[in-house]
Amino acid sequence: MSAVVVVGAQWGDEGKGKTIDYLAEQADVVVRYQGGNNAGHTVVVDGLEYKLHLIPSGILYQDKLCVLGNGMVIDPQVLLQEMAYLKERGISVDNLRISDRAHLIFPYHRILDELFEEERGEKKIGTTKRGIGPAYVDKSARTGLRVGDLQNPGRFSEALRASVETKNHLLEQVYRRPPLDVDTMIEEYLGYGARLEQYIADTSLLVNVALDEGKGVLFEGAQGTMLDIDHGTYPYVTSSHPTAGGACIGAGVGPTRLDQVIGVAKAYTTRVGDGPFPTELTGPIGAAIQEKGNEYGTTTGRPRRCGWLDALVLRYTLRVSGLTGLVLTKLDTLAGLDSVRICTAYRVQGQVITEFPSDLDLLEGCEPVYEDLPGWTEDAAEARDYDSLPPELKGFIERVEGLIGVPVVMASLGRQRQETILREPIFPERRRP
Repeated sequence: MSAVVVVGAQWGDEGKGKTIDYLAEQADVVVRYQGGNNAGHTVVVDGLEYKLHLIPSGILYQDKLCVLGNGMVIDPQVLLQEMAYLKERGISVDNLRISDRAHLIFPYHRILDELFEEERGEKKIGTTKRGIGPAYVDKSARTGLRVGDLQNPGRFSEALRASVETKNHLLEQVYRRPPLDVDTMIEEYLGYGARLEQYIADTSLLVNVALDEGKGVLFEGAQGTMLDIDHGTYPYVTSSHPTAGGACIGAGVGPTRLDQVIGVAKAYTTRVGDGPFPTELTGPIGAAIQEKGNEYGTTTGRPRRCGWLDALVLRYTLRVSGLTGLVLTKLDTLAGLDSVRICTAYRVQGQVITEFPSDLDLLEGCEPVYEDLPGWTEDAAEARDYDSLPPELKGFIERVEGLIGVPVVMASLGRQRQETILREPIFPERRRP
């Protein structure tokens, strides 16, 4: 079989949940390798909607091993709520495994996340305030606690007392906030540990054994390339690595084990939170796309900013993640427009540039250079193979391929699983009929 990484090719919310759900049928193992419950996937199966924040959408297939990798930061309260949510809908979580090396999110992480964001004032990042950033700070400072620590109550209690003492000093002396009760927190988290114990494992070992056995492994990134801590529009980024390289670190596999990297992009562009966005549409077309595409965050409910497709962003993702193919989603959202646009370059300071700049001040001043293409009809969602698509839609897809330099291997025409056209097999040994 093969190992396939699925990455967001824009600023997140590209439709990775549906993509993973669709491809998971052909895989044996699905691995989430970074982020926390600041991410959200919405998947529709047989008319039923599932909203997930931590657990890979592969959990909807009962024969797939689903892994929360070591690169994640996990709020155990949220995870247990999500597990209960699935069980209430008749979905078993017996096939879930949680890395013992994944870091834990605590109440003080959530509090500090909110306080840090308030301090930024007009320069706020747009964090979800779920404690993700502060948890990664503790991880980098080597003061964090990991899921495996829950299995050693004595060591866990000692380490948490030391951490809470430091955080209480910060809360009291700097922010004039009341201290947190460490005894209550210890009891609460050891209770979480007891409920999660059967799911905790050395997931790097599990994934590598699966690869050794020739199984298909699907690696799932949260957020998108433009939110990567190194390669995104810093500082308006997340605190981890959604790019393909993050899969190796966040799942504990070597780069030689990866076979394909599939980028997921909407037929237009969205982003949540602050930061530069060259193709943003602030008029009626942007509002219409937002409403028709239901562009509101799964995790926060915040409206997403909408704009035309940006080829510079996609080429940048190709470069930093090594894409072998692209999935285009939300093609149905643009259906019915007389024409659609693709940004092919930026005009800035009297020059035309064709590569995405790293300087945010420069990016803020970029004016998109557009190419206009004819729109397509509303009935495209009924197509079940590529040849049945309207010629204008095929023209759009093929123009994207020409601008990016990799094939569009899959096209999504709606929210349902069946509203998907797979042009090339992702797992060649398991072709769909």
